[in-house]
Amino acid sequence: MTGLRVDIVDIDTLDAAAWTAWRAMLAADPALNSPYFQPGFAQIAGRISPRAAVAVFSRGGETVGFFPHQRRGGAMQPLAAPMNDYHGIIAFPGQAPTLEEAAQALGATRLNVTAWVGETALGEARRTVQVELGEDGYDRWYAERRTTHGKFFKDKERARRSMEAELGPLRVERNLRDPALLNWLIDLKRDQYRRTGRHDIFACGWTADLLHALLRVEGGGFGASMAGLWAGERLTAVEYSLHAGDQYHFWFPGYEPSLARCSPGILLSMDTMRLAAGRGYRTFDFGFEGEHYKKYFCNGAHTVREAMVLRPGLGATMSQAAVGALNLAGGDRGDRLRASVRRRWAAIEACETTSGARLHGAVQAAGAALSKVRQPATRAVTA
Repeated sequence: MTGLRVDIVDIDTLDAAAWTAWRAMLAADPALNSPYFQPGFAQIAGRISPRAAVAVFSRGGETVGFFPHQRRGGAMQPLAAPMNDYHGIIAFPGQAPTLEEAAQALGATRLNVTAWVGETALGEARRTVQVELGEDGYDRWYAERRTTHGKFFKDKERARRSMEAELGPLRVERNLRDPALLNWLIDLKRDQYRRTGRHDIFACGWTADLLHALLRVEGGGFGASMAGLWAGERLTAVEYSLHAGDQYHFWFPGYEPSLARCSPGILLSMDTMRLAAGRGYRTFDFGFEGEHYKKYFCNGAHTVREAMVLRPGLGATMSQAAVGALNLAGGDRGDRLRASVRRRWAAIEACETTSGARLHGAVQAAGAALSKVRQPATRAVTA
């Protein structure tokens, strides 16, 4: 792409004309139909995420795209990473620079993306999964899913009856914005991170501030809210979501671990879809595939790209050499280790703004990744 210019500006300095162009680009490209691309998300995250900015791409004096982002040292990530489940360049179809072109123009030492929407041959493809209700609504979706995956959904119906018998009638409330309820959810997630050895993305402070700020958004077709499931008087599960237009993105779920046998998180997602469908929502995004229950729920999928773009030089050469050495030691351990550490490091680097905190997180991540790689592979047993 020739004649490409990029200007890096603070998000709150964009004028009305820029936001009008931004919205027109979203309306023109169905691939950008996600709350994460909305101006409201960029405006709020731009005020809260450290070192936030937006790259304005232009050609011949005409704006052709926007890329909201944040910097950590010489590295660059999408704005609000690791919280941003979709990212890319907001542009009219066919006008956005590729990831490779954008990285070169931006001049970052490293550009990390985990769910890139847009043209690139870099990195690896990953799938996100959705429930697509269409015009038939929740009841038709549930009837089809129950026919196709009868055992799974009958188990959930039994779990619902079991929890009601043990704790009392179930009730679901959505469109909740109580800060105390969000703190309950964040505490649950932090406990989960400690138990599983994952980096605590809320320890840095600004990530929790972002969730609280998004809850205060009013109007404009974009917002965040929570849904909660109570059994009797006991709160059993909460899910924090983003929504815009007819899109509903499940973001941070949490449930009481002692009630895992009753699947309160899954029951809450089902009831949230039922209630939200009545308010006009048609797509419910569950993020990356992986958790077993998603295959029973989801009837749609999107492909995104995960990639790390390194400026050519010693760093990239040494990275490839280290991976090659591990691979020579046996199997694909180098690639497995690189992927695991890369994802952990991307979250650490995005959250933490001091070198000491990043170093501490990196040491923990590397140890956890090595332990996982060293686990013996499961061998097939034949009769």
